[in-house]
This record gives sequence, structure tokens and C-alpha cells, in this order.
Amino acid sequence: MPHVPPCPAAPVSRQDPVVDVLHGVGIEDPFRWLEDGTSQGTMDWIAAQNAYTDQVLRGREEVAAMHRTLSRVLLSGVEYGSARAAKGMVFFLRHAAGESQAKLCVREGDGPERVLVDPCGADGLTALDWYHVSPDGALVAFGLSRRGTEDSVLHVAEVASGRVLADRIPHARYASVAWLADHSGFYYTRHPKPGEVPKGEEFYHNHIFLHRLGSDPGNDPKVFGDGRPMEERNSLRLSDDGSVLYVMAQDGWRKTAVFRMPTGTGGRAAALLEGYDATFGLDLCQGRTLFLTNQGAPHYRIVDVDPEEPGEPYWREIVPESQSLVLRDFVVSSGRMLVSALEDVSAHVFLQDVATGRRTEVALPGPGTVAEVCAGPDDDFLLVFHSFVQAPTVYRVDSLSGTLSPIAKSTTPEGARQLAVRQVFYTSADGTRIPMYIVARRDLGPGPHPTVLTGYGGFNDVRASAWSPRTLPWLFEGGVYALANLRGGGEYGEDWHRAGMLGKKQNVFDDFFAAAEYLVAQGITDREHLGAFGRSNGGLLMGACLTQRPDLFRAIVCGVPLLDMLRYDRFLIGALWTTEYGTAANAQDFRWLHAYSPYHHVRKGVAYPPAYLYAAMDDGRVDALHARKMTALLQESMRAAPGGCILMRTEFDAGHGVGKPIAAVVEEQEEVWGFLAWQLGLGAGPR
Repeated sequence: MPHVPPCPAAPVSRQDPVVDVLHGVGIEDPFRWLEDGTSQGTMDWIAAQNAYTDQVLRGREEVAAMHRTLSRVLLSGVEYGSARAAKGMVFFLRHAAGESQAKLCVREGDGPERVLVDPCGADGLTALDWYHVSPDGALVAFGLSRRGTEDSVLHVAEVASGRVLADRIPHARYASVAWLADHSGFYYTRHPKPGEVPKGEEFYHNHIFLHRLGSDPGNDPKVFGDGRPMEERNSLRLSDDGSVLYVMAQDGWRKTAVFRMPTGTGGRAAALLEGYDATFGLDLCQGRTLFLTNQGAPHYRIVDVDPEEPGEPYWREIVPESQSLVLRDFVVSSGRMLVSALEDVSAHVFLQDVATGRRTEVALPGPGTVAEVCAGPDDDFLLVFHSFVQAPTVYRVDSLSGTLSPIAKSTTPEGARQLAVRQVFYTSADGTRIPMYIVARRDLGPGPHPTVLTGYGGFNDVRASAWSPRTLPWLFEGGVYALANLRGGGEYGEDWHRAGMLGKKQNVFDDFFAAAEYLVAQGITDREHLGAFGRSNGGLLMGACLTQRPDLFRAIVCGVPLLDMLRYDRFLIGALWTTEYGTAANAQDFRWLHAYSPYHHVRKGVAYPPAYLYAAMDDGRVDALHARKMTALLQESMRAAPGGCILMRTEFDAGHGVGKPIAAVVEEQEEVWGFLAWQLGLGAGPR
């Protein structure tokens, strides 16, 4: 490997130690002052760190090369996604070349696409977060937010004219909307207005209101939420005749309660399914109430629940649990259902008649991901499919034959077709068999190659073969990209999820370390050419890589991370995640959190690998304080050791990642991949 010159000395960070005593253990925090993101001291610190990162990275050819390829890939062509249908019309998001944000488009029959909602302002910082179409296709409710905050303002547009109505409802972050049967209004979820709840709770209390079009949203009556846990998040579904509102009240990522409320005046919500340590997802079919659930079925099943006799002994199985498939989603239309599943972390889709159980397999284009399924025109269905080598395509699924017909195809760069994707399995520390995808150019010779390993492992989330244009420059230049399917995700159902949460979180880290060791043992790479990349919950994983196995990786990129696991739930929406991680307020949880919390395991004198951390000032999910404190602590721990390279970039006018203008995405990713190319020798190592 070519010599990598050492970084210049990092800025000095002021230390002002604070000591907490938690469950009898003294915890010292020398950089507590960096938690205040508005203080002048913190702003000066951010400016110094950004200038230092500029000094190290700006002007490097690796960064410039990544900029050129990212610009070519991300600023050309068109990408589709998030499809819906109503009354013969298909709605979808479209992000075309030269546009800073995705637009909401509509197509009637075989007619041309028409832009319905264009969020792009002069600065490109307004994003379309979500949308809900009325059943008659005449109206669409949609959310717009600024600077990546995801704090949406709900708007309503007429589909025929494109006119945006005067209705505006703030604090509708990822709102769920259920249109009334006569389309005169809708039920919706929103968060409190400032002053309605104690300070710090504005990100919680996701309650349900009823809005009539043209009325003052400030007077919208609340219909559900009072007295419920503030961490609950609600999603809504109205019965086909509009007489009943169903509420799915989600507690974390492992438990759902379902309520049923008549929509007439004075209707009160009654529990339909409550007290189960399981999740429930609802769809309705000709008066039947169907649920996708992991109750009694870790791989999930679909059951018919009679509201008059909702107890589990009375459930009727429509799709039983499978040992080879993990059910992920379903949608029903005219007595037929389209079911999306996983088989060894690859999408599997089938049609089934609700009454007879007759099943028809749907042939997908190849191994990949089905991003969503929904009802389509003329009793057919829609699905969105993509993979490492195919950009998202919206398909119409014939409800009888299962035949796929593309109706909106994204642009797949030519070079993506030259990539080879293979799946391998390796053994983790406790003997568990773990799958991993490996992607590289077909013409690569024997290794070791510069290789980036990534993973997530949390919140029941599935990371499969999926379109990732940001990785293409790395792959086009001859790098290898590996994705480990860690426990904590949903790749193999709820047991797999629970095997990587709470007190079992260390399994996630061990799975990742074993993946890295497999790549080295197989000769795909070696430790001088192996890097790791993760963001958000995956950023926590990167913190564990730094502090638990600094010997294993040559370089690490840690994006918008959680790193102080003793205090994470005090900031922004962190309390929503206590069902996944636990909380240091609880003595038992404290023991496992303290055992791995990356910020609390940085030690002086350890030769930590070069690391690039990044965060955003307007992040509404993970507070940038995690990255700030970790950067300062790592830099100070290595100050006596020459050549340490810990960099941090703080972005302004940006959030957790959603809603970022495409030009800003290029700026972010050119540093991520340029840093890795520099440290791992991409372009200079063996091929």
C-alpha cells in the first residue's frame, strides 16, 4: 500500500469535565459543553473543525475524482419511486437531471406524466416528504419541509388543476392521513404546537385530529391521543364505507396496539388488538379486517380478525407463517392480495386469492428489493423494484397472472451492468450463520482490493440488494463494496431483530467484525485496504468498530451517528428508541449500554484508525452532539501520537439525510468516498 501522509495536528478542544454518578458508577464527560449546539463556543468549535477538514481533504485528487463521477451519476437521468394509484391514475415521485428535489407527478392511463407538486424553490432546500391521495384521485395531501428538518407542513392540492388549497397544517412530521368517504376532509396525525406540551416533548405526542377542508386547522378537534404514552406513533386507515377509523398505535419497533373508532359524532376509540408483544399491519378486503403480524409467528403471517370476536383464538389464517419466507408487506384489491416477502435477504412476491388461498408466484427481474406494494389501476397492483444493478422501476402487476409491466423506469448508468453481485454466508462469534452481499466489477482480478464494508443491524430494518448510486463511483474505480446482514434487522424475522437489540446489541457488532475477518480470510482484501462505513444506527456500529476493534480497519466513516449511549434518549426523538436500546435511567439497561457506548470507551494512547465523521445542524433525529463529542475525544486521546487523523464535517441547512438537495448530496459523498479512496489506496493498490 502506498504511503499515506499523516494529517496535520487537529484543533485543540477545550475540556470542561462533568462527572455523573449512574447506578453507583462515576461517568466523566470532558466535552459535555459541546452538547449545546447554539452556544458561541460550539459554533467556534464547528468552524475550526470544518476548516481543519478542508485543510486535509480539499484539493485531494481522490475527492475531485469522486466529485466528477458522483456528478455524472447523480446529476443525470431520472429516478422514480413511491408509487400510488387512484381511479385510473398513477402517482409517483420523479427526480430528474438538473432538479434539486423530487417532484410529485401523475399519469392518467397511458397519457403523459404531469407535474403535480414541485417543491423546488430558488435555494432547493424545500423537500416533499410524503403524500396521500384521496380514494377518488381528486385531491392529494402532501408534506413539505425545509433544510432537512422533516418537520412537515401539510398542504392539499387539487389533482385536476394542480391548484394548492389554502389549508396549511404545521408539525405534520411524516403524517398519516385518512381521507373521509366524501373527501370533504381527513383524519391526520401531527405533533404538538410549541407551548402545548412541556419543552422537549414537541417531538412526541403524535395525536390524531380531524380537518375539514377550508376550515381553520387551529380549531381541528383532537379525536385520539390524550392519555396515551407520549412515545407512541400512530398510523390511520379508514374503512371502505368511511364508517370506521382504524388506528395503529406503534410503540417502538416491536409492538402495536390497534383501535377501532366509529366516525360519527361522538365516536370513541375501542381497543381491537392490545396487549400483544407483537406488531400489526392492516389492510381491508370486502369488509374483512386483515393483519400482517408476528404474533405467534416470528416470520409473520396474515390473519383475518373479526372485530366482533377479536381474540387470538378466533383469528383465521389467510397466509400462514413460512419457515423459508419472511413476510414483509401486503396489499388487498378486489379479493386478491399481493404479498411481499424475503427469502435469504432477497425479495419474493406472490399473489393469493383471499377466499380460496390459491397462490401465483410473481417473477421478479432478479435478486433485489421490493420497496413497496400498493393497489394499482383496474384492480391490478403496483410495486417498486430495485437492486444493486437496477435503478428503481415502478411495475404494474397483473392481478390474475402476476405478470410485471414497467410503467416508470429510472435511468441505470451503463457501468452498473458491469458489476457482479454475489451472496456469501459466514459464521459469527457465537456460531450464527450471517449472509453478506459482495459487489465489484466483473473484471477485477485477485485481491486484496480496497474494500468498504457496511451494515446497519437495527429497528427491524432490512438491507438487501438495493439501488445505491452513491456507491457507484467507488465500484466503477475498482473498489469492492460489501453489505453484511446483521442481527437487529428484519432479514430473518422478529427473532433476528430481537437477537440484536437491548442487551443483545453486542451481537450486531460481533456479526460485523466477523464479516470483516471473512473478507480478509478470503483474500478479497486485507487490513491495510479494508474500510467501514455506516450512518445513524450504523454510525453507532462504526463507533463500536473504532473502540472495540481499531486493529481491524484501515479507515472508518461514521455518519450522523449515535455515540453517547448513556444520554442519547435526552435529545430530539431519542426517547422513541429506548425500546430498541434501553435507557441508562434503568440499572439493567445501564449495564449493557455502558459496556459498549463508544464515547465511553475511547482510551488515550490507542492507535485509532483514520476516521471521518459527519453530522448536520438541522438533524431532527440524531443530534449532532454525538459526532462533536466523539471527534473531540478521539482527537485529544491521540494528540500525543503523531499522525492521528480524525476529521469531522458539520453541514448547515441539512438534516439526517432526507430532503437534501442533490448538489449537497454530491458535496457530502465526494468527501466520504474521497476519504476512503485516499486511506485505502483506491487507484494505487493491487488489482
